[in-house]
Amino acid sequence: MAPRTKTRDRIIEASLELFNAEGERNVTTNHIAAHLGISPGNLYYHFPNKQAIVAELFMRYEARVDGFLQLPLQRPMQVQDKAVYLEALLGAMWDYRFLHRDLEGLLAANLELAQRYQVFAARCLQHAQAIYQGFVAAGILMMDDAQAEALALNAWIILTSWVRFLGTVSAGTEQLDQLQLRRGIYQVLALESGFVAPAAREAVAALQWEYFVALEPLLQMPDG
Repeated sequence: MAPRTKTRDRIIEASLELFNAEGERNVTTNHIAAHLGISPGNLYYHFPNKQAIVAELFMRYEARVDGFLQLPLQRPMQVQDKAVYLEALLGAMWDYRFLHRDLEGLLAANLELAQRYQVFAARCLQHAQAIYQGFVAAGILMMDDAQAEALALNAWIILTSWVRFLGTVSAGTEQLDQLQLRRGIYQVLALESGFVAPAAREAVAALQWEYFVALEPLLQMPDG
């Protein structure tokens, strides 16, 4: 028989599920305890308040992103690496989408989390810039350091706001699916179009086409 999941881990898993489904603001520690069928006191034994749960979830999200946002070892970059990075990053943002649904509110309510997020975002931008420079070194992109920095920042802005954007123009983030997320990857790839080296244009264009999704299924137009 498989070992029983520890109560602390069950609290984290349930909190993530509820935060993603209902929004962190709408979920209390009492809701989490009731969802798990445990007493509030049992929950408080593991986490003194909801902010501590959010901090733990952010730590897991941070570790996941740090785990893949690195240059490959002992080989040059390849065109397909673009999809690997973007799918991994957008997948992590989807799994922890509550963080991006109301990021400003979460950070305003927790100074320690805000400071940690600033360091995390700066680190991600540095890694993204290094990755773009890796594509330059491999002859896939053509740009200088200032352009790589700007492209990394623009890509970060799109990715971190994509879930929130879809929630404002479609049926809501609880209705999101993989099709809508693929368009987010295409948006980042489209940023790079003007920097693609001639020898890589065919391969990059093919990759962009793989992720193209028409806007019509994404934007829910009001009737009448």
